[in-house]
Amino acid sequence: MATSENKIMHKRLVSAYLSSVLSISLVLLLVGVASLLLVNARNVSDYVKEHMPVSVVFKSDVTEGQARKFQAGMDKAEWVKASEFVSREQGAREMEELLGADFLSVFETAPIPVSVNLSMHADYVTPAQLDSLVAVISENPLVDEVVWQKSLIETLNSNLHRIGYVLFIFISFLLFISLVLINSTVRLNIFGKRFSIHTMRLVGATKSFIRAPFLLEALFQGVISALWAIIMLLAILVFVKSQFQQMFAVFQLEQLLLVMGIVVASGVLLCVGTTYFIVGRMVTLTKEELYF
Repeated sequence: MATSENKIMHKRLVSAYLSSVLSISLVLLLVGVASLLLVNARNVSDYVKEHMPVSVVFKSDVTEGQARKFQAGMDKAEWVKASEFVSREQGAREMEELLGADFLSVFETAPIPVSVNLSMHADYVTPAQLDSLVAVISENPLVDEVVWQKSLIETLNSNLHRIGYVLFIFISFLLFISLVLINSTVRLNIFGKRFSIHTMRLVGATKSFIRAPFLLEALFQGVISALWAIIMLLAILVFVKSQFQQMFAVFQLEQLLLVMGIVVASGVLLCVGTTYFIVGRMVTLTKEELYF
């Protein structure tokens, strides 16, 4: 009979422990998603800005050699991240795709001039900075005009600031929910052992002695939960990558490792910290308070 009861009790404890680990893992998954958004927010912003090209259109009599020499000079500029040379033939093909072959058939020679598309570093993609840079580029005698979408960049910068504020509120909300849920999960787990804590206190055990096994268990629980959360997060990223390949151009291995570190640290700190305070509270309960 005793063996049967011990098996039932063991199954209940294992079930309760696994439920606790699963609950904390799901909460830490939220922490991982929030951290991933946080550490990549700047990268996403920079990626969008650096894919807003500035087109330098040359005069009709400028040769490709002159244009390539100009491009080489631009590549050395600190504000240029990358450049793309667009020949007359390539420009004509792009115009044909955009407007149709009939548009170009009315011209005896292709009216498309040589051009260079410049991608600027993100720090320079602001209306004020680009106004200054465009003025400098336009002074070159080879340049006919510089084309860039000022209104779009103004809208982009404005929206990125709004998205940043919304993202900050969203992440703060997620972290608050995570803290509350982990606190509740650990509290319920320890509350079920309140009579054992009371018994230990009655035989003269100190607070630190009573806390020690609970803190050690919380440490392992935090690490295991964090590892499960990381596995789930990686599974989500693999799925997203298979569906949206281009999104992963902004992700870096160092940042992913940083996110994993944040998840593990959050799991350990939240579990151990919450356990420390809850066990300290349980130690001070009177016999009557144990039943409420």
